[in-house]
Amino acid sequence: MKLQRHGTLACLALTATLALSACGSDNNEPANPSASGSSAAADCATGTLNAQGSSAQKNAVDEWIKAYQQKCSDARINYEPSGSGAGIEAFIAGTADFAGSDSALKEDEQPKADARCDTGKAINLPMVIGPVAIAYNLNGVDDLQLQPATLAKIFAGKITKWDDAAIKADNPDATLPSTAINAVHRSDSSGTSANFTDFLSKTAEADWTFGKAKEWKAPGGTGAAKSDGVASAIKNQDGSIGYVEWSYAENGGLKMAKVGNGAGEFAALTAEAAGKTIQGATVEGQGNDLKMKIDYNTKEAGAYPIVLVTYEIVCEKGIAADKLPLVKGFLGHAASTEGQADLTELGYAPLPETVRAKVETAVKSLS
Repeated sequence: MKLQRHGTLACLALTATLALSACGSDNNEPANPSASGSSAAADCATGTLNAQGSSAQKNAVDEWIKAYQQKCSDARINYEPSGSGAGIEAFIAGTADFAGSDSALKEDEQPKADARCDTGKAINLPMVIGPVAIAYNLNGVDDLQLQPATLAKIFAGKITKWDDAAIKADNPDATLPSTAINAVHRSDSSGTSANFTDFLSKTAEADWTFGKAKEWKAPGGTGAAKSDGVASAIKNQDGSIGYVEWSYAENGGLKMAKVGNGAGEFAALTAEAAGKTIQGATVEGQGNDLKMKIDYNTKEAGAYPIVLVTYEIVCEKGIAADKLPLVKGFLGHAASTEGQADLTELGYAPLPETVRAKVETAVKSLS
């Protein structure tokens, strides 16, 4: 897959200025003293890591695994795209060495994750920034645009036909059929659902009354497991619409709607448009916990507003001695400039440099 235009997003992300409310430690030495920053060779270690979670980041993790194992032939990293909720449960249970999640640990999850870490706490390390597409399959309609309120009504089951007055108002020049709407959502616990419902809660509060959650709570619609399941369900039925990470929409050849933003525009999902929303992100965690907050109501002209951050959740301290070198080596590669640069061809965005450097520092301090 060649997505050269995503390189623009890399440039925007790397130059974005973020308001950082917390900083990681800056006095931790690299595991390899000869390494001179993130462009150095990978810190190789032996053994096996088992991780699972977010399917949104699967393509990114697969790329990192391939690159790391090519450099470090005695390492084996297994990643199961079981969904964010399942990944966190596996991490808490001790069956996953780290978890991938499309949202940071919730308040009720944090104590359980901390307990699993023995002498330390679980921290959220942002590793991938990915735009979320509103993908659809509607014969004869190629330039759909939708306000957040209209999206909220569609996914809440309040709008059931494509020629509904609200959709017509968003698309005055389109010829809309009376086809029934098949709204596709994630059936598994999903950080992508958490981000999408958070977007609806922040931008269409009057029309979305189901809050933010990893588990889908609105009635009706069609549930599909994991990101590839949602993309397939949309592709296989005319009249379908759903939310899915950009890379899955691209891979499936799906049409993507323009989405209304805080500036009063309908923004198409492009590298540049998503990068404008990333520029408004903030880091709100403490110390090496680097959970981020996205401003879905950004008023930046041309900004595409639905962007998610996916994390690796890992113990800050108390990692088993036989696992620690490999955890630090692999996550260090993912956080390196090289690891982040690999994402631009896959429909993701690299971390802004100010955040990437803090993630890299946090990884070096794991113990």
